[in-house]
Amino acid sequence: MFPSDTEALIRGELLSIDRLEQHAERLAAEARVTTRPHIRRHLNRRLQDNGQALADAYRDVEQAVREERAITPADEWLLDNFYIAQQQIREVQDHRPRGFCRRLPTLAEGPLEGYPRVLGLAWALVAHSDSRLDRQTLVRFVSAYQRVQALTIGELRAVSIVLRLVLVENLRRAADQAADGRAACLEADALADRLLGAGGREPEPPETALQRFTSTPVPTAFVVRLLQRLRDQGSRVAPVLVWLDERLAREGTTTDEIVGREHRRQGGLNVTVRNVITSMRLVSTLDWEEIVERVSLVDAALCAGGPFGDMDFPTRDRYRQAIASLARGSGRTELDVAQRAMAAATRPTTEPDEHDEPPRGRRHDPGYYLIAGGRRAFEQDIGFRVTVAEWLPRAWTRTGLVGRGGGIALVGASILALPLLALTAFGVTGWPLFLLAILALVPTADLAVAVINRAVVHASRPEALPALELRDGVPADLRTMVVVPTALTTLTAITEQLERLEIHYLASRDGELYFALLSDWTDSTTQTAPGDDELLGAAGDGITLLNRRYGGTSKGPRFFLLHRRRAWNERQGTWVGWDRTRGQLHDLNRWLRGETDTAFVPVNGALPVAPSAIRYVITLDADTRLPRGTAKRLIGTMAHPLNRPRLDLIGGRVADGYAVLQPRVTPSLPTRR
Repeated sequence: MFPSDTEALIRGELLSIDRLEQHAERLAAEARVTTRPHIRRHLNRRLQDNGQALADAYRDVEQAVREERAITPADEWLLDNFYIAQQQIREVQDHRPRGFCRRLPTLAEGPLEGYPRVLGLAWALVAHSDSRLDRQTLVRFVSAYQRVQALTIGELRAVSIVLRLVLVENLRRAADQAADGRAACLEADALADRLLGAGGREPEPPETALQRFTSTPVPTAFVVRLLQRLRDQGSRVAPVLVWLDERLAREGTTTDEIVGREHRRQGGLNVTVRNVITSMRLVSTLDWEEIVERVSLVDAALCAGGPFGDMDFPTRDRYRQAIASLARGSGRTELDVAQRAMAAATRPTTEPDEHDEPPRGRRHDPGYYLIAGGRRAFEQDIGFRVTVAEWLPRAWTRTGLVGRGGGIALVGASILALPLLALTAFGVTGWPLFLLAILALVPTADLAVAVINRAVVHASRPEALPALELRDGVPADLRTMVVVPTALTTLTAITEQLERLEIHYLASRDGELYFALLSDWTDSTTQTAPGDDELLGAAGDGITLLNRRYGGTSKGPRFFLLHRRRAWNERQGTWVGWDRTRGQLHDLNRWLRGETDTAFVPVNGALPVAPSAIRYVITLDADTRLPRGTAKRLIGTMAHPLNRPRLDLIGGRVADGYAVLQPRVTPSLPTRR
């Protein structure tokens, strides 16, 4: 069901922005919510009805235009912008999650009892702005509401949906009123035609024509249209005008008042329809994620003194989802959970990797308690109750291979038991039954493995690693070098590698990024070979040209050529670049640490000087492309507090975090046949 009054426009007293804020605070103070599921109302049926009603109204206006009947400005707005209303309905249907109403706090009283609380908020905003929305008004209205009563993360995300629902509802009501007005005008035209004898017919006596209108209400649109048709028609319609004046006098009004009232009604209806269409366009263009983060009290709590605001959107959203889940399972408010996570992150710790740097340690990030190793202890601290749906994946993860094998055995035994029991019921026993069981064992095991694998994929959803956004580019403390191991083979190949290195730079011009070719000569029977100097000179000149073209940095050049001398390989009996690519990266790391005895040779008469404080190295194959922004995303991922590696000094391995990231590499589409 829907509120009983479905005819009047959603329009109240027009309020200024300051009074809207006061009204929002008053609404929040008066709103009572309930968790009782039996009074919840669902909006899907009303949305479908609205879509059908608007389609019918659109076809009715089209018919009026084809028949060259007069239409109002509101009808013209609907005729020209009906596709926008259809778009809003589709967006609500496509983006509304399952159980939309069930997940949101519900109003316990008032005209919208049983509907989501956020629907009441949107209803009030649309009513007191006459459907004319703008971003500033929306943000201030929601913020004022939350000064009294905090909204959940789910409610803030639902604002865009419920605003569309209310705007569509208001447009439907306006379309219904416009349709009623057109019907009244048609009826008035029919009466005037009978009175005036239109179409060659004999004029009908007023007493007969007016008989059916003596006991029924007369709409204002009917009166105005009838007056327009009968004006200046002479004495033969005078009795009708007298009857109309007497009828209106009994209702305490006059024809002039009726005409003024109808003009005001049509003008107000036109303004409302125009505002609805304009607001629908606005709602489709707003960055709702940015608005949600701006008004969210949870975001404000996480940003207070922490790196939350520096993280990318998927990471921030993952934190918010974790907070919403913990709040539902513990019975606490989301704001309380966020504040407790921040309090846990500010507690002193003696973890070996912290180095007395609270802003950087993993235990000093609230995400450690929301999505990482500190979650279990944090759940106990807030009294979180694990549901069955959450407990099963956790239990599965803890049991590992033992649990997987046990699950396969249990599922396989269940599958095999059914046909064996059926065969037993038909009298098959003894060794024939045993033989059939042995024959069925292999296909049963395959089926059990498939069932378990599907269950694992369904229960264990992959999560992207948390990352920093690095909005202003790569900072100096995350200085990174992009290197491409290669071999100097021909002048053409060198030119291609220099062009690729330039493309890598153009795709990653965000801050402190350096680029280098790690090169070797080809294998040779001697330590030097003819053409070596020419190839090295061409590569060095190309790097010099890149530095001259794009400029260096405050720390020196941005492009480097790091070329190694050949070393004798006893096993192969030839002069080669020591240990190929792995050796190149080994020498690079020693060079970046300031070692002077590397295998790199002078280029253009001088040994290259390493830039200071390089923190990360991105290694690319010679034929690998670096898409735009990828380098910054990789660096932001490595730099997130939860991903920073912590070494186990006893075991000599990374105990937490990541020292190496392997990004997904996909083949490019072919560029030629």
